[in-house]
Amino acid sequence: MMGQLERISRSFVVKILVLVAIFFAVPSIVYEQFRAADAEKNRLLLENVEAQGRIIAEALRPAVERIDGSAMRSIAQAVLRLGIAGPNIKLLFRRADDFTNGGFYYVASAPAVPSQYLEQERQDLLNSGVLDRLKDSCADVAPLGIRYTNPAGGQELLTSVIPIQASTGCWAVVTSYQSAEFLGSSIGQPYWQTGAVRFAAAIYLVMALIVTVLFMQAGLSLRRFGRLARNLRTGRELRGTFSSLNRIPELSWVAEEFDRLVSTLRSSAQALRFAAEETAHAFKTPIGIIAQSLEPFRRGVTRDDPRTLRALDIIDRSLERLDGLVSASRRLDETIADSINPPHEPVPLSALVQEIAEEYREAHEPGRVRIVARIEPGLVVIGAPSLLETIVQNICENALSFSPLNGEIEVILRARSGVAELSISDQGPGVAPDKIEQIFERFVSLRSAEVANNPPPGEPQGGKVHYGLGLWIVRRNVESMGGVVAAENRAEGGFRVVVALPLAR
Repeated sequence: MMGQLERISRSFVVKILVLVAIFFAVPSIVYEQFRAADAEKNRLLLENVEAQGRIIAEALRPAVERIDGSAMRSIAQAVLRLGIAGPNIKLLFRRADDFTNGGFYYVASAPAVPSQYLEQERQDLLNSGVLDRLKDSCADVAPLGIRYTNPAGGQELLTSVIPIQASTGCWAVVTSYQSAEFLGSSIGQPYWQTGAVRFAAAIYLVMALIVTVLFMQAGLSLRRFGRLARNLRTGRELRGTFSSLNRIPELSWVAEEFDRLVSTLRSSAQALRFAAEETAHAFKTPIGIIAQSLEPFRRGVTRDDPRTLRALDIIDRSLERLDGLVSASRRLDETIADSINPPHEPVPLSALVQEIAEEYREAHEPGRVRIVARIEPGLVVIGAPSLLETIVQNICENALSFSPLNGEIEVILRARSGVAELSISDQGPGVAPDKIEQIFERFVSLRSAEVANNPPPGEPQGGKVHYGLGLWIVRRNVESMGGVVAAENRAEGGFRVVVALPLAR
């Protein structure tokens, strides 16, 4: 469980998902925090300007309570004085006997504007509902924070409507601002529509886009590296090098090192093949010379000298074993070389398996076993004919060595889920369940004395010498072509080896 959690925590995809979650979570959290702070700031600002509106109203109260012709002029002058370097001020009046909003009309404004402008603005205020709460009474009005477009087409922020109840009627002091301090704030509009939030969002989106692109580029480069590495491992056609597939400058040195590693591995594989051939030739030459040199002794020894005859027989067996060891060593080195740099070409697997099955049928039927082949035609894999021949022959040889007299070996080849599945079964004694994996290990042979003493026809008593390399070579060859091999005991008795190789596309 802990290992699985550790693997998940190191996953590149998991890290991307966490990053995406952070990209969505952080703005939401930060936005709410800043929005709450901004709302509190706006509340304090509106309370401040509302208090300023009340001060203006109180300053105008004495003049509006003694209204007459001369007072009207003094009220207009007072409004102009109060509007200097302050908010825009509009003073409206409604008679005491008029209880409709339409009864309000402008008395004065600061700054001064034409009467047509004032009339249009008065109508706009009535239509916007700003004066609704003064309809039935001339009571206190809370801070507004309403944005509207004035008759000149400019934006204004209505901050307060302060009523003044007088004997003559209801007066309303309307204050508004056109400064950037107010229009640039979130008062009267959603917080996300403010310039600061939009600017921050744009920066955040650009940053998120850059990070996402970086991750995607890294991921795509790694996927390209992975495909090329898989093609190298399975021996498929190579399209480019690691350096040519890289799109990120910071990964250039990694790609170059991979290319050097591939070049070194190919050189090593070629050197192994050459060394295996040279070594085998170097050993087989003296073995052949020794065998030829024994001929004069063999011809000169009579049956009356059993000791010498036994010594010659021991030397012959030892030479035969030594020759087998040299051949096994060569196959071992060649298999390792093929696993490092596997060949890649389309191979008609169906025809190859059919041909090998026919060869074994002719060689062993009807004297020892029956070969039953069921082969789906037209299956092609990527690899090398020599590797595939070795795979099929080694498994068949293994099945033959364990099959009883008049037994049956079943060879089945079929396509399944994008792979060619080769199954070779025998009716032998099987393998102990806890030792099945050991049969694919190098130099491991689990043949019992009974199997060794009942060799196939044509083999000497004691059987052919087995070095425990056959199934090991099978696994190495299969894996070098991107496949898998497994073995199991059959429920009805016997043993089965199953090879799965990717089908050529």
